[in-house]
Amino acid sequence: MIEALVAKIPASLFPRSGKVFYAGRSAFSAQSALYVLGVNPGGAPEESAAETVASHTEAVLHSFPANWSAYRDEVWRGYAPGTYGMAPRVIHLCRQLGIDPGLLPSSNLVFARSRREGDIKEEMRELADLCLPFHEAVIQAVRPKAILCFGGTAGNYVRKKLNANVLHSVFVEENNRRWRSQVFTSPMGLRVVVATHPSIADWKAPATDPTALIRAAME
Repeated sequence: MIEALVAKIPASLFPRSGKVFYAGRSAFSAQSALYVLGVNPGGAPEESAAETVASHTEAVLHSFPANWSAYRDEVWRGYAPGTYGMAPRVIHLCRQLGIDPGLLPSSNLVFARSRREGDIKEEMRELADLCLPFHEAVIQAVRPKAILCFGGTAGNYVRKKLNANVLHSVFVEENNRRWRSQVFTSPMGLRVVVATHPSIADWKAPATDPTALIRAAME
């Protein structure tokens, strides 16, 4: 199944620093109630020039274990796997949901890397449209009940493409900032979770943990 998905990756992005898969072959070879989408790979492209969309995809296909997760298994900035940045928060979510991270199909709205989201602001829409056929193929293949989007950039784009305009449920953080995570339903019944971004919001803290909202969206 994953080979068919690779065929949907735009060839024009193969030379760019970035990656498509945040989980391995097993995650994209069976049905999953949840599909996870970040915005785009982070980090300075010039510092990760060797990790191109093509080279990373090749590694996922032929080198990494079938059960592999970037959030659980990848070393980021020299920290132990699963301990840096938002990785512990995603692992927390998986633990709470009873999902093996290596079996959770995970990717990004856009496959090209940038230090900050704003660095590719001018081409974000074009890149998202280029990557959309891949995501459509994943949805058709794994048949998720819900798509979990990290933040509004990915969430609003996916909502628009799926016509997910009916508000299903809301989680409001129990703190002074009161940030919201929301679930919307498409006419086909697919739910889009527009969650707080785990690079900013601490999903491990009870006051800011959207797990219950996400669990309900998967039912």
